[in-house]
Amino acid sequence: MRWVWVVLLLAGCSTGQVVPPASGGTDGGWRVTVYYTAVEAFHGGPAVPVRGCPDIDCENGENLLGTFPQSFAKAVRDEGTGRTADGRYLNWSHDTGYWLDTEPRDSFGRPLRAFVSAAADGVRTGSRVELISCGRTPEGGEVDAAVCRKLVSSAWEITDEFTPGLGGDRHIDLYIGEETGPDFTESVWCTTFSQAVLEIHQPS
Repeated sequence: MRWVWVVLLLAGCSTGQVVPPASGGTDGGWRVTVYYTAVEAFHGGPAVPVRGCPDIDCENGENLLGTFPQSFAKAVRDEGTGRTADGRYLNWSHDTGYWLDTEPRDSFGRPLRAFVSAAADGVRTGSRVELISCGRTPEGGEVDAAVCRKLVSSAWEITDEFTPGLGGDRHIDLYIGEETGPDFTESVWCTTFSQAVLEIHQPS
C-alpha cells in the first residue's frame, strides 16, 4: 500500500500553478526555498506534550508521543520532520498530524534524501532538476557563494509535494537534511533565492 501524506513544506527558511518547460529545457524566474529536518538537541525552552500516532500506520492519533521543547515541536510542524533526542523521527503533516517514525518522510511516505528530494507544484514526480543559476536574494543582493555551489552541484529529483496552496507558480523547495546547529533559521543555509534558473528533465 502506498502511504500518501502531504507534508508541510513551506519551510520556516522561506519568507497558481507551475508551467514547466519542455524536457531538457531551461527556465528562469524561479523562487527557490529550502526545508530541513529539525534536531531536538538544538532546541530549548519550555517542554510541551505532543500527541499523535505512535507509528506510520495511523492518522490523527491522540497518543501521547512525549514532551518536547516547544520550539522543536513548532519546527517539526513548519518543516514536516524532526529528529528526537532518542534518534526517532517526529513527523507532521496537515492531514495526519504528528507521528513517530524511523525516517524523515516525504509526502508519499518515502524517506527524504538530503540534497536530492525536492517539491514543485505542476512538475511531474520523478523529474530531475538542475539548478543552473541561483539568481539573487529577494532583496536583490548576492546569494551566499558556498550555499549556491552546493545547491547547484546537487542532483535534485521531484519526489515530494507542497501542502495544497503553499507552493505556487515557479516555486521549488529543496530538502537539505538536518539542521546543523542552534538558530539554524538565521544561518546562510536557511535561504530563499529569486530569479533562479532551472533545467527540468521530465520522465518519459
